Amino acid sequence: MSLRTAAAIFLKRLRFPASHGFCASRVYPNAFPLSFSGKLKLSHWYQTGANGSRMNLRDPCLWIVISGHIAIVLGTGANTVFAEDPTNEASPDDDLIGLRKVEDGSIVSNTHTAKWRVFTDEAREFFIKGQLDAAEKLFLAALQEAKEGFGPRDPHVASSCNNLAELYRIKKDFAKAEPLYLEAIDILEEAFGPDDIRVGAAAHNLGQFYLGQRKLEKARVSYERALKIKRRVLGYGHSECADTMYHLGVVLYFQGKERDAEAAIQDSIRLLEEGGEGESFVCIRRLRYLSQIYLKSHRLAEAEMVQRKILHILELSKGWNSLDTVVAAESLALTLQASCNLKDSKELLERCLNARKVLLPDDHIQIGANLLRLAQVAMLDSSQHKKFDVKRAKAELDIAKDHVHNSIRIARQYLDRVSKQKDRLKKHSAPGDSRKEAQAALLILLQSFNTLSSVEVAKQELLEIQEGKSNLKAKESLLQCIHAYSEFVADKSIPENAEIKKEYLSCLKVAQNLLGNKGLPEAELIES
Repeated sequence: MSLRTAAAIFLKRLRFPASHGFCASRVYPNAFPLSFSGKLKLSHWYQTGANGSRMNLRDPCLWIVISGHIAIVLGTGANTVFAEDPTNEASPDDDLIGLRKVEDGSIVSNTHTAKWRVFTDEAREFFIKGQLDAAEKLFLAALQEAKEGFGPRDPHVASSCNNLAELYRIKKDFAKAEPLYLEAIDILEEAFGPDDIRVGAAAHNLGQFYLGQRKLEKARVSYERALKIKRRVLGYGHSECADTMYHLGVVLYFQGKERDAEAAIQDSIRLLEEGGEGESFVCIRRLRYLSQIYLKSHRLAEAEMVQRKILHILELSKGWNSLDTVVAAESLALTLQASCNLKDSKELLERCLNARKVLLPDDHIQIGANLLRLAQVAMLDSSQHKKFDVKRAKAELDIAKDHVHNSIRIARQYLDRVSKQKDRLKKHSAPGDSRKEAQAALLILLQSFNTLSSVEVAKQELLEIQEGKSNLKAKESLLQCIHAYSEFVADKSIPENAEIKKEYLSCLKVAQNLLGNKGLPEAELIES
């Protein structure tokens, strides 16, 4: 069997994952684009740069077991897989017997082999469940068994070092993790040579470790080494080269090398498409990241093109009965809104709302967010028509007001439920579950009050109401926004994050302009 074929078998199922500007005529303050996924669960916010170093302990981890010759490489992929021996040279009987000759010619019984595997498998199960202390003890035991049974420079030891290093990375015990990564690479280099594909895989893991800590230059060097080895052994067009190329692109982007980053990520996507993986989750994730790069650079036309491609893929593969499709459509709608293509943006958001109403309960927080986005588009539409079609402009404001009232109602209902069970929320919530949903709901509520205030101001301007009666409803909305922040953040029901704080400060600033300091509660004067 050729070296390239053997290496391809080894890495066949190995995956190392990746981990708006708005229209100039906008009339609402600090809209924060939201994006949701998951059947009944909010995902992360619409981001401008997630990377592969992030990991949810509830996600299954990727484990590669190579019988007798290679380390277990623990990554953060979506599935648990067991690879075959890449060389196919080891006899299954030899593997079962577990006998191994050592330098003095003696024979080591299979006891260490059996214990090593048992400890490793049990540690894996604890790791997946998030029981990291129990996993650590077993990984340490596996490392000790590997050293006693195979010798301190054996690839089994590199395996255990890699596993333990990954656990310490998740625990953020970086000082313990780094030397283990380096030891694993050193052992593999000694056993197989510096350009072996197993060294390339370990170098990729090390790059991921450095990327997670934003040690960008070290990450770049590790990924470049991994890419060089993979290209030499597997060939330029292999999907594993695409994986490392993508991660290298992420590092280059963080280093400010935007052109090089874009080229690397585009090449990564192209290789997946040429390999028949253009509709895969991995490819869609990379397309989404590329669109985020374009958005951050205000290259809206290019972002729109990529997002249309994502939506097309999901429409064909999943249809509109999937929230993944809805999220992709919503992201495109926000980009169209930023490009002032309000007609298409509104149509997409309405379709998203209809789909969500089928897939989710009527009072689900995602529906509230969708209504808020529709309200904001209606406000922009009103602003565009107010000079030549006052009737149309007023009608759009009425639509916006109706949407935002419903958004407030839904967000308020959710937050009231959270407030009643705040003790349980503190004790049992984990990243990605109800705590983040509660933060999302509070952000939606604050934005909705802020938007409602803008609707009232726009109405007064449109109807030319005298300043003497000025903005009573707008002021009331702003005070409700301030009160909501105090109610849910000050009493610690919901942990504050940067987006919530930003929206609150925006509301406070507008309130000061309309009310003056005399109209604000004393606590807010101290805050401001």
